[in-house]
Amino acid sequence: QVQLAESGGGLVQAGAFLKLSCAVSGRITDNYHMGWFRQAPAKEREFVAAIRWSSGGTYYGDFAKGRFLISRDSAKNTVDLQIFSLKPEDTAVYYCAADSSYTGGYFLPLLAPFDYWGQGTQVTVSS
Repeated sequence: QVQLAESGGGLVQAGAFLKLSCAVSGRITDNYHMGWFRQAPAKEREFVAAIRWSSGGTYYGDFAKGRFLISRDSAKNTVDLQIFSLKPEDTAVYYCAADSSYTGGYFLPLLAPFDYWGQGTQVTVSS
């Protein structure tokens, strides 16, 4: 079993920087990918970014390229999401997730099952 716990959300002003962190517990093997998703009120959950646990290879949703940065610290078992120049439309609950389905080849984060999820952390950006 893998357990995930997000932290770092809050109320910030537009233009600010925020770092979200996900504490990972349980057995993470080399085939795992860790991801961040978000869900705004009345909207579907959307993919933000993912990182391969072993190599650090990253993937980003189209809207996230340039302002979002995902990283992992395998020694501390954490996955961070840095968000630069926050905008009101970034307001959402941000979820950390883990996917164990990768067996080789291309990783397609939009199709991956992401079988473990955290409880989420609220990010609210005021204008």
